[in-house]
Amino acid sequence: MNKSDLLEQVTTPIDSPAFAAAKVRFHNRDFMNITYRTDHEALMNILPEPLEPIDDLVKFEFINMPDSDGLGAYAEIGQVIPVTFNGKEGEFYLSMYVNSPEAIASGREVAAFPKKLADTSIYLDNDVLVGKLSYSQLPVAVATMGYNYYPLDFEAAKAEITKPSYRLNIMRNYDYSPRILELTESTITDVQIKGAWDSPAKLQLFEHVMAPVADLPVREIVKAQHIIADLTLPQPHKVYDYLAED
Repeated sequence: MNKSDLLEQVTTPIDSPAFAAAKVRFHNRDFMNITYRTDHEALMNILPEPLEPIDDLVKFEFINMPDSDGLGAYAEIGQVIPVTFNGKEGEFYLSMYVNSPEAIASGREVAAFPKKLADTSIYLDNDVLVGKLSYSQLPVAVATMGYNYYPLDFEAAKAEITKPSYRLNIMRNYDYSPRILELTESTITDVQIKGAWDSPAKLQLFEHVMAPVADLPVREIVKAQHIIADLTLPQPHKVYDYLAED
């Protein structure tokens, strides 16, 4: 395989890439979002500069993706921090736990998503929507939400899932010195809301050294939403370079 052929490859292994080069369109993406208030000191200890927190809030995203172009069906659970960057409101993705190796590889390599492998599930149990995160068979997070209690305005639902997303892209040289250390941004596009509701919810977090979501403890549930949508996830762009000289 010559150099020009190699330049066409999206990732390794070159004879069977870990993920496809397709632009990912999600169909019937199912969000179970619970926003809660946490401890200010704990939040500031983990939030990278120059991002600023909004009212000590954290959002737990339980997302079921039954039909994703190039990736198929999988589920992921993320801990997200509402922030401002240069005065603009957005969300910092602290951690994401995913049950698909292909989604982990593409998310980390191409889009700077902080993904790790874990057991994730979102399902309907009688009249309750349930989200579960387990790491090596131990429970890490359990959420319950009343099923579709109060209709949510579709424009409000669209605004909820199209806030700018901020992620850290960290890559090391072979000697472990910093090669890339950037803050990236992207925003979901081409959104079609298919259903949206506000509902009561509860969220339990459990201590785990490899999935430390409980380091941002739940002090008060602020809101909970169930949103179903088709959408496209665009590629990120750099907005802050930590290695650049001041």
